[in-house]
Amino acid sequence: MDDLETREMRYFVAVAEELHFGRAAERLGIAQPPLSRAIRRLEQRLGVQLLERNRRGVALTDAGRVFLREARTALDAVAAAARRTRRAGDPARPLVLATKAGASHELLRQLLDTHASEPGAAPVEVLLCEVGEQAGLLRNGRADVALMHRPFDDLAGFDTEDLCVEGQVAILPAQHPLASRDQLTLAEVRDVPGLPMARWPRLDGSYPDGPGPEVRTQSQLAQLVALGRTLLVIPASSRAWQWPEHVAVPVVDAPEVTTVIAWPPNSRSLAVASLVRSAAGLRDAAVLSPQAG
Repeated sequence: MDDLETREMRYFVAVAEELHFGRAAERLGIAQPPLSRAIRRLEQRLGVQLLERNRRGVALTDAGRVFLREARTALDAVAAAARRTRRAGDPARPLVLATKAGASHELLRQLLDTHASEPGAAPVEVLLCEVGEQAGLLRNGRADVALMHRPFDDLAGFDTEDLCVEGQVAILPAQHPLASRDQLTLAEVRDVPGLPMARWPRLDGSYPDGPGPEVRTQSQLAQLVALGRTLLVIPASSRAWQWPEHVAVPVVDAPEVTTVIAWPPNSRSLAVASLVRSAAGLRDAAVLSPQAG
């Protein structure tokens, strides 16, 4: 079998994500008939059916789900190779650090200040993203390093250093009766009449079942909490983004969250190594604090 082309993988990913040939063709900027032919040729070359077709659209087969995951990984690797090569040719470029907006605020401030004081330290550009996006930014080369959180974020395949461990808090509407409590349990926050927990997407993009609203961004979440439509449980340091209409209450039996600094495996970047050393030095000196100021 001939080597697969990145064009074929891009075509398939578009169809698999849209689950509709017309929308995929529009997204790719091509006509639908050549897209359909390209996917059929791809299936013939692989010797498997990737998509089940019907009048309403398409669905992924088991083989299609595997190929979607592998194709995304391969396309990210190609994009990362190009971006990292370009940046390697520019010694004055900043180091890109990805982190969830509002998360680990005080830790991030300490790390940036400490690293900037190191002789010859590369400048750091902070890339703020939404929940679960750091892994993709590292894999496709848009970020060089990231602050991430175990057990929530996808750390598979990355090199990491643990930085600090913290508890979690419930973010509640300020007028809710539970907002006056000194502490709560998971059982209490999971069963609040009229105030269901918000649902974040899983690593595969799907949402867990439940009555709570589906959210993807901090701004969506903040407004829904302020309106009294939802609550959530998050690492205590993520309180940096909370509104005056919110109250944070510790959840005493919630799993602890570990903040890590992560970077692509086998990295040879001296700038990345320097930033990681700065982070590890703060941790070893016991001065890192996850709490938001």
